[in-house]
Amino acid sequence: MAKERKSLSDAVIKRFMADPGSVQAEQPSTTVALTAIELPAKRQPRRYFDPEKMAQLVASVRTHGILEPVLVRPLQDGSYELIAGERRFRAAQEVGLTEIPIVSRKFSDQEALQIALMENLQRDDLNPIEETEAVLELLAIALDTSTEEVKSVIYQAANAKSRGQELKENVSLQLEKVESYLAELGRFNLESFRSSRLPLLNLPPNVLDALREGKLEYTKARAIARVKDEQYRDELLEQAIAQGLSLNEIKARIKESKVDSEPAAPEKALASRMDEITKRLKKNKIWNDRKKCDRITKLLDELDRLTASSD
Repeated sequence: MAKERKSLSDAVIKRFMADPGSVQAEQPSTTVALTAIELPAKRQPRRYFDPEKMAQLVASVRTHGILEPVLVRPLQDGSYELIAGERRFRAAQEVGLTEIPIVSRKFSDQEALQIALMENLQRDDLNPIEETEAVLELLAIALDTSTEEVKSVIYQAANAKSRGQELKENVSLQLEKVESYLAELGRFNLESFRSSRLPLLNLPPNVLDALREGKLEYTKARAIARVKDEQYRDELLEQAIAQGLSLNEIKARIKESKVDSEPAAPEKALASRMDEITKRLKKNKIWNDRKKCDRITKLLDELDRLTASSD
């Protein structure tokens, strides 16, 4: 599995950077003072480090030292910025090492982020949230746009397909790039990424944090997130983590609680309003007005994003 991920990442890096070799292609390493290395000023792709796995790495470093150099880029003041290998860097700090082996290469800000994201995607313990966010950021870099725009392109494609409509040329070109990069990563196709991964980003904050920290599997997180009663949802989340509840046990407790057995009055009102708007749209000649049509499409895209977590 690790070898497969390595070859995949090398292929994608070549595609993103047009580099004929891999990131650390046959370059000799050197040793520098640990204090000469800085973490990136911008946000690191990695947010959570599993304490148990970090403890194992620290024990290994204490016994064997740093066996694989970290990847850095030189800074103007003579220090270095860490690009890949943050776990090794932190383990070296905890053990009390004064020096660490490095491979130094010149990267632009964009290339540095790409490499850091790809290194993140190679991890065996990568959780679904980190993976989804890393893929989105790589797609955003590839399309030279924001992650929100990438999500918009994906949702527009799904909406157009469901309505039998054609995409605008610029959206269609962006979509082709998205599909191409997803194919190279080999983890998802466009539809599976939209339906199973993007909804995770809309989970309630505490559920999202539990998933990011590896305390909960994503199937359990999605089941808990569907609970509309916030107080019961929080209680169920705590129980699921503390007691290690299975997905079936979580579903059974939700069913027994009956907190969602009847939709709340506001939900009925909104559903009725949606029905009325849909009826008017079918009869209205608004579709002949391109500006209004585009506006409705954007509103539908936004509605799709807001409701994606309950797909």
